[in-house]
Amino acid sequence: MGQFLQFVFLGLSAGAVYAVMASSLVGVYAATGIINFAQGAIGLWAVYQVAALRTDGGLVLPIGTISLGSADDPMPMLPAIALGVASAIVWALLAHLLIFRPLRRAPVLAQVVASVGLMLFIQALVQLRFDTEGLLALATLPDSTVEFAGAVINVSDLILAGIAIAIAAILWAYFRLTRLGVATRAGAEDELAARLVGYSPDRLAAVVWVLTGAATGLIVILAAFTIGLNVTSYTFYVIPALAVALLGRLTSFGIACGAGLLLGSFQAVITWLTTKDWWPEWAQAGLGDAVPFVVIVVALFLMGGRIPSRGALGEVKMPAVRIPRIRPLPTIGVIAVVLVAIVTTSGTWRFGIVTSVILALIALSLVLLTGYLGQISLASMAFAGAAGFALSKLTENWHVPFPFSIVIAALISTALGVLVGIPALRIRGAQLAVVTLAAAIAIQGFVFNNPEITAYEGNMIVDPSLFGIDLGVRDGTNLVTLRFAVMVLIVVTIATLVVMRFMAGSTGRAFLAVRSNERAAASVGINVAATKLFGFALSAFLAGVGGCLIGYSRGQLSAGSFTVMIGLVLLAMTYVGGITSVWGAFIAGVIGPLGVGYVFLNQTLDLGEYYDLIAAGGLLLMAVMNPVGLSGALAELAERFPLRRPRPPKDASFSGVMSSNAKAGFNV
Repeated sequence: MGQFLQFVFLGLSAGAVYAVMASSLVGVYAATGIINFAQGAIGLWAVYQVAALRTDGGLVLPIGTISLGSADDPMPMLPAIALGVASAIVWALLAHLLIFRPLRRAPVLAQVVASVGLMLFIQALVQLRFDTEGLLALATLPDSTVEFAGAVINVSDLILAGIAIAIAAILWAYFRLTRLGVATRAGAEDELAARLVGYSPDRLAAVVWVLTGAATGLIVILAAFTIGLNVTSYTFYVIPALAVALLGRLTSFGIACGAGLLLGSFQAVITWLTTKDWWPEWAQAGLGDAVPFVVIVVALFLMGGRIPSRGALGEVKMPAVRIPRIRPLPTIGVIAVVLVAIVTTSGTWRFGIVTSVILALIALSLVLLTGYLGQISLASMAFAGAAGFALSKLTENWHVPFPFSIVIAALISTALGVLVGIPALRIRGAQLAVVTLAAAIAIQGFVFNNPEITAYEGNMIVDPSLFGIDLGVRDGTNLVTLRFAVMVLIVVTIATLVVMRFMAGSTGRAFLAVRSNERAAASVGINVAATKLFGFALSAFLAGVGGCLIGYSRGQLSAGSFTVMIGLVLLAMTYVGGITSVWGAFIAGVIGPLGVGYVFLNQTLDLGEYYDLIAAGGLLLMAVMNPVGLSGALAELAERFPLRRPRPPKDASFSGVMSSNAKAGFNV
């Protein structure tokens, strides 16, 4: 019992972080209607800012550093904490003013990808501007202990829990007892009414961003000594925070806070249980990461239809969709260009081209599911990784030959995609994005990083061969063989043409109908549930084929090949390219991670370390200024300035024009 209680209290430090972030998410949602995936990243900057100030006195800015001390005489604790909290406030205000205020009337997709883009941007900037390997979090709270029922309890953990409860109480009091808070709640119900009585929803939201930014910055700074410094961990603390915030229907500060503290303790108890001899070996890694996913799914299935939406002005317009048409000459031309590039390059450049071709297929899965069907998925790399690791087992252990190995592995990924897509039958929009991101993190932690399922030293994959022809990626002299590159091009071309045919036919029309209005789609006989699940299945199959090709291109796989961050960066590139267009997927492949664009940035410009920052920045710009992406902008430009003038009708007489207009349904 003593050990059990000790781990319960040890989990309060992480639980306090979850609780405060969850309370902050509730506040931001009440004020803006936005689920802020970047809440953890805002705290990330603050905690590293304090660590730098207390190490060498450097006030780190996005560009440049102001010296406020030295390694021998660093900044004292309290001023450092104040500056760290202030930096979190600045990031929160910038997020409101530059990103989320312009997107207040934007579709949910634009708000979600902008939030993800901000998360990626701040994380990339932290990795560039701070010594993330050398900085340590110094103590800010008392290091004394007390004993209770045989357990030794850190006083700092109790203080953190108390601060989390106090912050939740302050936010509750602000929204319930102050005039500005009540006006903020009223604006969430009816924005027009708030404006009519003299309140600006933008200014009310700015106050909430300041409060939640300060709260998040403060709690992570105080908890950093206990939970340590890790860039990725702080960024993804938002997932368990979202889990407990959703338990409170994004309205209850009390439930969000209490559930956050309980979740932190529960994860610590699971860690303790994994040390027991009777605990199954397959469940010793990543189970704590899977708990928030389970909580989110349960919360959304029970309350998905009752999560309140924010009242807004005007009608939300979705980004325009470009219906694909398979035209022989352009298709042959694109294939020929890629083939010439493959033949005329070698080494890293050919590897980049092959990677771009594969990434284009995975990006196409995002275009299909998110752009066409309107289901926001952040788990594409999890589906790809599942197929990749399945391919290793199929080829290495069971000797399944190519191409059956790809098909079977992709079908396994398809089953996983359908499983993750089941919540889409009840929820949509930002809530579905939360589920898919939580699923991706759970799969990464519980499957990819689990030594009982995958090997830490790498999962070998047998080279493909067909009719006695070796299609392996490497030989004695080439990083990527010509025959392997051509095989990848053929597989991706076939998959792309088949999917384009689906998208241009009745299936694509059903997808677009569900995307536009589910009730209207159901009224004309479309099975909405079956359409959604088919979309998830087809998207996961495409991602699975891409994951298999990645596996073959590497020769062996590790968890690092399919991280959640890589998937989010690819989503960013797909949105930049144009998430509602097949050409957007092609552009995403070119500029995707380790693709041609990355090779050019790294080898030619020597700017590879800035790739994630550039990708996230491009995503933010596109989300705010050009939601149709590069491909959509180019298509609109081509329509505005056509290369050829349209031919006049054969009957150019007045009666002929009248007849043509009558046929088109115009009133003259």
